[in-house]
Amino acid sequence: MRTSFNIPDEVVAEFDRVWQDEGIENRSRAVREAMLEYVESHSRLEATTGEVVALVGFDYRHHDVIRELHGVQHEYQDVILNTSHTHQGEWCLESLYCRGDAERVRDLVYALRDFDAVRRVKVMVIRDGDEH
Repeated sequence: MRTSFNIPDEVVAEFDRVWQDEGIENRSRAVREAMLEYVESHSRLEATTGEVVALVGFDYRHHDVIRELHGVQHEYQDVILNTSHTHQGEWCLESLYCRGDAERVRDLVYALRDFDAVRRVKVMVIRDGDEH
């Protein structure tokens, strides 16, 4: 299937540099691999159940979205135990230490990913209900 995407030039340039450095045959193959990694990551997050402890990290343009992000964080204060914030030029990096039901943490991650001014959201599940 052929498709097109709107991606900032600097992201495409960095993506091209990375796949070429890795010796991948072409951009299409690299995009397929990246999409598969995304699907696998999403599937792991969807499959997690029970009580979890997780670290959620994300970067964003402060002035574009800070009020809305604070609203989301207040909405999920039942699972957010602690936050850390640092400024990196026009971007900010935020980390949320979370504990609670996996579905609630997952909904928080999806809410954060829904903002255009949020560039990346990464999740690390430290412990889930299946571990003893």
